[in-house]
Parts: sequence; structure tokens; C-alpha cells
Amino acid sequence: MTTQSILMLVLFLFVLLAASYPLGLYMAKVAGDGPVRGMGWLQKLENLLYRCSGLDMSKDSDRAMGWKSYAIALVVFNTVGAFFVYGLQRLQGFLPLNPQGLAGVSPDSSFNTTVSFVANTNWQGYGGEQTMSYLTQMLGLACQNFFSAATGIAVIFALVRGFTSRSGKSIGNFWIDLVRSTLYILLPLSLALSVVFMGEGMIQNFSPYKEVTLLDQVAYETPKAGADGQPVLDAAGKPVMEAQVAKTQTIAMGPVASQESIKLLGTNGGGFFNANSAHPYENPTVLSNFLQMLAIFLIPAGLCFTFGRMVGDMRQGWAVVAAMTLIFVVMTAGVMGAEQQANPALQALGVDQQASSLQSGGNMEGKETRFGISSSTLFAAVTTAASCGAVNSMHDSYMPLGGMVPLLLMQFGEVIFGGVGTGLYGMLMFAILAVFIAGLMIGRTPEYLGKKIQAYEMKMVSLAILVTPALVLTGTAIAVMVEPGTVGVANPGAHGFSEILYAFTSAANNNGSAFAGLSANTPFYNVMLAIAMWFGRFAVIVPVLAVAGSLAAKQRLSANAGTMPTHGPMFIGLLIGVVVLVGVLNYVPALALGPIVEHLQLFTK
Repeated sequence: MTTQSILMLVLFLFVLLAASYPLGLYMAKVAGDGPVRGMGWLQKLENLLYRCSGLDMSKDSDRAMGWKSYAIALVVFNTVGAFFVYGLQRLQGFLPLNPQGLAGVSPDSSFNTTVSFVANTNWQGYGGEQTMSYLTQMLGLACQNFFSAATGIAVIFALVRGFTSRSGKSIGNFWIDLVRSTLYILLPLSLALSVVFMGEGMIQNFSPYKEVTLLDQVAYETPKAGADGQPVLDAAGKPVMEAQVAKTQTIAMGPVASQESIKLLGTNGGGFFNANSAHPYENPTVLSNFLQMLAIFLIPAGLCFTFGRMVGDMRQGWAVVAAMTLIFVVMTAGVMGAEQQANPALQALGVDQQASSLQSGGNMEGKETRFGISSSTLFAAVTTAASCGAVNSMHDSYMPLGGMVPLLLMQFGEVIFGGVGTGLYGMLMFAILAVFIAGLMIGRTPEYLGKKIQAYEMKMVSLAILVTPALVLTGTAIAVMVEPGTVGVANPGAHGFSEILYAFTSAANNNGSAFAGLSANTPFYNVMLAIAMWFGRFAVIVPVLAVAGSLAAKQRLSANAGTMPTHGPMFIGLLIGVVVLVGVLNYVPALALGPIVEHLQLFTK
């Protein structure tokens, strides 16, 4: 790591802490049922939405849901949203706000994209500016960015209520949590960040794409086509090439800033443009790049303090933040160090890879020169620690061990800050597992925050933790054994295996980033990855809500001399150990076949 990398990491964590702590306290008020101070102007809209939906806020029966009712409402809401987004994509050719006249999206790609955005994954097998109309981007994809993020916040609110409830049956009301999370958290933050992004030069318009004349014409060659549209071949069977000259360039336009803010704040990650946050209209400056990283972690970090405030002990929130931060710092140092070293393949060609006043040095393949190694690798660590998936560099071009770090951050379960809501409830599942292990070691019934952890909770916790590794490893195994899975691999060998492993890891953990060397916009991958995304989202949420319901029905016990403290260094260390151990046991064999073998091949030639 360079001095610049260290200073950037320290600055990032400092600003994150300063911004997320007050936000966390504010979100604890949103999780309640009273008015939110300073947001009275939104309360009328909130009440109007309740009346339109038939909710009577004066009735306890309308305000309270058991975990099963909560889960059914959540799944039904997201399923209805999925049908809407699918239909919008298929019919976009007949709908307005489509200045480029883009046709409807194919059935398999529409299916994949629908599940991706509903599941807060935002995996994109298409190029946004070449595929989606402005209406589809705004009404379909951007709205799901809000709803999927609000769904995650609602689930963590419900889980924390399970810890704080005293022999109750209710974990809250999904519709109330959804509305309040959207109105009081996501909308105000998105509006403010959009304005800042526009000030930095991010575009926001409904103009048709611009055709501009190039200052320097570009000469290139293309295969000559015959009357039948097929390439003309020479005597050797190779395509006959003909010279072409590019005199103009098409520059994509669109309402980018308004969608970029929620893409980041909601840890969604789907880019308006194909290049995502490497595109100058989507990430124009160094400041916008820093703000994007901050926005990704802002709500996940703030929710840790929300958790501490809601359970009545801020030390609990600090303990979770400490565990997340320690793992994040170690992993970020790993990817920064890996990318700062020289690539032996380029070194053999005499390429200068030394850091100097004129260049970042190290492995700059696939990275923006305006961001360099430090900003690119920190962004990669942030976006894969959170279940965001936005990228400002191409992870497929990273060094083998550098690419393994984003892979590992996802394989830990997206609990290192993680997605909005999902990161914290995932970490709390690991916390329950940690106290269970500690209880076994000392021969005492495990407790967490005054609630006894028994057989039912452990079954649900095990299901929530193990469902994603099962999806990742099963999907990867199928893909490497069948022809439709291997035909999309552009780099055979260890790196090709890593591309497939990364795709299923990203999908099942609802991240959305990719090793882009894999051609995944095929019926096989569109369907397989959609299955991984759907069950990676909702097959985790339902057990988490089951845990919330079970804990809510239990009495909250007072701490005594035999209670294990869950806010000190010992528990933080135990929690980190459990997260790392589960990840290692699940994925080390697969990692050995991919990035580890590739690293050995690269450095032993």
C-alpha cells in the first residue's frame, strides 16, 4: 500500500463514521411509529398513502403483523413489482420517453433484469444506454431501486423489534416500514445527493442521443458482408476485411443523476451506462467518486447505530461496526497491495509499472487513469463489501489475488457493512451463531440481547447462512459441466473458472458486479443467475423474519453474572472469527481452483 492509499482509507472511514452516526439515530426514529422531527411536511403524504391502502392507523390490528403475515406481504409486494418491471421491458418499444426507438427487451433478458432489480442485485447482462428507454430506466429500474432498498430496511427493523419485544407476537407492519423507509430515508437522501452530483457535472436530461463530429477521425476494419449478409471469406477461409473511417460519435444522454443517487444509497449498483461508474457522465470527478463510495456505506453503517439505539445499548451497535470495519480494513489493504504490484506479464514486455509523479504504477489495466490504483481498489472493496455492485474499474482485469478480495467479500455473506438492511441482519445471524458457539463451549444456554437462543432459532440461522453458499457452489458446478455454461467463457482455464464462480457469487449474494470476461447475456445464464438472485434474496429474508418472530415471543431476560457480554473485544473477535471461518470452510476449495491457481501460474512462469 502507498501512503496515498492509507490516507484515502483513513479519510473515508472518518467521514463515514461522522456521517453515519447521526443518520443512525435519525433512522431509529423512523423505525418507530411517531412523527419524525423536521419531516412534518411528509407526514401528510404518509397518512394519505395509508388511507389509500386501507390501513387504519388507529387500530392495533392494522399496525401489528406476525412474522408470517409480514413475510407474505413482503414476498407478494415484490412479486407484483416483478411482473410490472417485466411487462415494462417487453413493451417499451410502444411506450413514451424512448427517443432512440429502442425495441422491447428479449424474454430471458427481461426475466433476468426483473429479478435482478427486485432482489436488489442489479446484475446487468445488457448495456443500459443501448437497451433500456428512459421510461424503463425511471419507472421500472429506478423505482425498484427504492423499493428493494426499503424492503431491506423493513426486514432489519422487524428483526431488531424481535430483540426488543417483550413476549409479543408482532414484529411491526411491512407496509408502514416500507412507506416510512422510502419517505423519510431514501427519498430525502437521494434528492440531496442528486443535486450534488449534478453540480459535479453528472447529466440529467431527456434529450435524444447526440451525434457529434470527431476532432480526429478513426480508421478501422470490419468484415465485408455478402449479399446474404454473411461475411465474405478469402481462399484461406478467413473474413475479407474492408477499411472504414469513423467521422462521428453517438453520445448517450438521459436522466442519470436522479438514478445514480439511489443506485448507490440503496446499494443497488445498476448503472445507467454500460461502463457504470467508470463512465464520465455517471462519475465525472474525484469528488463524485468519493461521494459515491460514501453513499454506498452510509445507510448500512448508520443502521448499526440504529440497532444500538433501538435495543437500548449503543455499545451493541459499536461492536458490530467494529467487527465490520476490522474485516473491511484488512481486505481493502489486501486488494490495494495486490494491485499496486507490477504484473509479471507486462513486466516481461518492458512496461513501466513503477509509481511516480506521472502515474499510479502497478496494475492499471481496466482502471481509469483519473482514479488510479487507490480510488479504484477502494471502490472495488466498498462495492463488494456492500451488496452494491457499482464499479469504477473492471474487476476482471485485477491481479488474481486482487480479484479474489472482492470475491471473498461477497462470499463472507455480504455482511461487511453489506447491503441496505441486508448487511446488518446478515451480521446479526452470525452474531447469534457466535453466541451459540460460545454457549456450547461454556455449557450455558446461549443468550443474545436478553433473548435465549434455542433450537428453532439455530435452524433458521443455519438456513439463512447456508442458502447462499449452496446456490453459489451448485450453480457454478452446473455451469462448468454443461456446454451453455462454458461457451460464454472468454478466458479458459483458472481465470475462466473464476469468472463463473464470481458470477454466481455475485448473483446469490445480491451484489451484481461481474468479471466481465464472461458473456452472460444468454438464456442459460439469464435463467440460472435469476434463480440464484431470487432465492439468494428471499430464501434468506424469510428465515430472518422467522427468527424475528420467535425472538419477539420470548421474554427479555436481564443480564447477570453468567451472561456473556456482547459488546467487548472478546465478542468482536469471536464474531469476526465466525464470519471468516464460515466463509473459508465454504469456499476455499473453489477459490483454490480459480484465483489461487491463477496467481501461482502467473508468478511461477
